[in-house]
Order: sequence, then C-alpha cells, then structure tokens
Amino acid sequence: MSFYPQPQRILLPVSVGFMALSVVLALLFNLLPWRDVTGLPDMAALVITFWCIHQPRKMGIGIAWLIGLVMDAGNGALLGQHAFAYAVLAFAAIRLHRRILWFSPWQQAAHVLMLLLACQLLMLAVGMIAGGEFPGLAYFAGSLIAAALWPSATFLLLLPQRRRGSVDENRSI
Repeated sequence: MSFYPQPQRILLPVSVGFMALSVVLALLFNLLPWRDVTGLPDMAALVITFWCIHQPRKMGIGIAWLIGLVMDAGNGALLGQHAFAYAVLAFAAIRLHRRILWFSPWQQAAHVLMLLLACQLLMLAVGMIAGGEFPGLAYFAGSLIAAALWPSATFLLLLPQRRRGSVDENRSI
C-alpha cells in the first residue's frame, strides 16, 4: 500500500459557463415542490462543495452566500439560513480542498459527509433559534444520500474537463 496519491489525469480548464449551469440545475432540483420528502439530498450544497474543492479560485464564499440567498427566497425559509450555512460550507471546503483531493472518491465522500452534516446542523440551529422545531433524525438522511452520490457527481462534473482521445497515463508515448 502506497502513501502517495495515485497519478491523476490532467484536466482541461473548467468552463465558468458549465459551473454556472451545474449550480442552476442544482438550484432547480432543490426548488422543485418536494419539500416534505424525507432524505432528499441538498444538491446545491453538494455542487457548492464540489466546485469549492475542485475550483476554489472560481467558486468561493460570496457565490455560495448568493446561492444560499436564492435558496432562502425560493423555499420561503428564514432569510440568511441557507446563505450562512452555504458560506460556512464553502469556507470549510476551500480550507480542506487540498487534503480532500488526496483521497479516493469514496474516502472523499466521507469528508464531504462531515461538511454536509455541519451545513445541515447550522441550518437546523438557525431555524431552531428562530423558533422552529426539531424535525427528527431523518432530517440528516439527505446528507448521507448526498455523500453517497459524491463519486457519481465527481465523475459527471469532471466529464467536460477530460481530454478526448488522450493517451493513457500509464502507457509511455
């Protein structure tokens, strides 16, 4: 077993348009009228986490905060609840991005699970301070499902950056 990371494929630069499209699609997913469904992953938080880990210079705390404001307005939630949690999530993801990228996708998912749980705890704390009730432990199922989706999300969101027709890294040219 090696302590060094496996060689990784060199990716093309990310398109800001693709990043924006992925964020908009995640927001649309979250804003669909299935608010009462238990275990639904917070796709906006997952996409914010992904881009903060993989592109910390292009996705930051301010953008995460704006996405949170859109979520607050769209869900009719306490204004600032999602914004605060997403900003803290982005900060933590950017702070840990180099560490997280050392691991395999499933090991990354464990780190992402902790980030998403912390984000949900912040939203829950803000809601309860404002007079809300505790929704039960099933409230945290969405973070578990989102973390399980991490390897698939990583594959899909990195797909446009992969070089087409490139030579395999393990073969010599």
